[in-house]
Amino acid sequence: MNKLVLSLLCLVTANAVSAEKYNLDTSHSEVGFSVTHLMVSKVKGHFKKYNASFAFDQASGEVTDIDVNIDPATIYTNEDKRDDHLRGADFFDVKKFPAITFKADKVKVTKGQKVVVTGQLAMHGVSKPASFDLEYSGSVIDPWKNEKLGFSLVGKINRKDWGLTWNKGLDKGGVAVGDEVTISVDGEAQKVAAPSAAPAAATKKGK
Repeated sequence: MNKLVLSLLCLVTANAVSAEKYNLDTSHSEVGFSVTHLMVSKVKGHFKKYNASFAFDQASGEVTDIDVNIDPATIYTNEDKRDDHLRGADFFDVKKFPAITFKADKVKVTKGQKVVVTGQLAMHGVSKPASFDLEYSGSVIDPWKNEKLGFSLVGKINRKDWGLTWNKGLDKGGVAVGDEVTISVDGEAQKVAAPSAAPAAATKKGK
């Protein structure tokens, strides 16, 4: 085999092995948002159900295969009537569009430094590019021998770009709900354990 081809194969194999899969630990994470209310304050909320996964190569700092799924029906803003309105046809229309997703291919991180990750944000039947500031906080082994890593993700989108256009005018001018939404994720992820080797098949005893 050509030496150059062999070297390339070894490099690809090494990269594939060094990238480990991580799943978001939802019990130690939050996916939140904030939006201007009545031109004078902000309403904050979060989603109760979501999941995310990615592959991370600690040697190179490359994060790949970023895949986030959010259930918009679990939106929570501490006001039942408002949450019901947000689930309805004026906003997320969760019966018709039951998922919000974000997918990105690759970003390179360094502990304590912000980088921009750009991917496809799909929401309310619309898929468009969106960019977020990502900061990697580092990794640690918890008391139960699980490898964890922390990160934060912050970005702003215009909700109208995804068809979320409902609003009401105010008597003194302005609108009830701002167009710009700040999305924030405080994340803790856990490395997925490698599958254990399958036990050898038992030999059948002869009669």
